[in-house]
Amino acid sequence: MLQEARDALREFASEADAKHLQRFFKTGPGEYGEGDRFIGVRVPATRKVARMFRAMPSADAQTLLTSGIHEERLLALLILIGLYQRGTADQKQEIFDLYLVNTRHINNWDLVDVSAEHVVGAHLWDKSRAPLFNLARSADLWERRIAVMATFHFIKKNQFDETLQIVEMLLSDAHDLIHKAAGWMLREIGKRDPAVEEDFLRRYHQHMPRTMLRYAIEKFPEDKRRRYLLKGRGAG
Repeated sequence: MLQEARDALREFASEADAKHLQRFFKTGPGEYGEGDRFIGVRVPATRKVARMFRAMPSADAQTLLTSGIHEERLLALLILIGLYQRGTADQKQEIFDLYLVNTRHINNWDLVDVSAEHVVGAHLWDKSRAPLFNLARSADLWERRIAVMATFHFIKKNQFDETLQIVEMLLSDAHDLIHKAAGWMLREIGKRDPAVEEDFLRRYHQHMPRTMLRYAIEKFPEDKRRRYLLKGRGAG
């Protein structure tokens, strides 16, 4: 089944798309996706292949997750999400554990964003949230992004505490991809409870990286956006 899935994925491959994706996901020397390889499969096609192989054993999906090909890792995550959602309690725990021991392979923002809320967030909904804070303290960029993005599961259930705590932890983070994720999650909180987002912003907007603040206030009226930006960190 593993080789069949790889072959099915390659039926959708495009050399032109591969070149575009190599640039888009910053795979050059010194960039965040350095060394990643693409075969040029678009996400809808990858999702189609995932549905075809939804019954793939988790062990095979884990093997796929260790691939050097980006689209194969995305395919593995999509399959694992489905297995998690349909699984027993023991199977869910197995997939959660598998996910956390393979974070070095969940190593670009699209891989994190498609999966973290559906595996990590979903699993921790009724459990201790301590693993999220361990991830947020990680030296690894992608583990920190997993910590933020996993809380999207909680946000969708109108539970915001962990998101706000993690964003506060990451206010001094150096990486733009963390700023974007944190600002995005603050914006999602604001969609559901504007008062909660604005209370956080009143306390912390002067300490936020500019990108984080811009993402957080993206949907605000123009005059309110301007006021926050004029008072935010780095305002000139």
